[in-house]
Amino acid sequence: MATTSQGRAQDRAKVAAGQDHEVRYEAKKEGVSKDTVKKAVKSAGNSRKKVEAEMAAARA
Repeated sequence: MATTSQGRAQDRAKVAAGQDHEVRYEAKKEGVSKDTVKKAVKSAGNSRKKVEAEMAAARA
């Protein structure tokens, strides 16, 4: 697991809904709005795979 410049561990398998840059990245990657990403995180938890599955199910 990678570490930040402050020595904290990064977990790329999770989406931090409170971090605008992470929400913006996920929204652009999936082609959805930032609000949709935040709702998916609230519904499915912060696991990136679960968030992506939640957004895919909402689009289908």
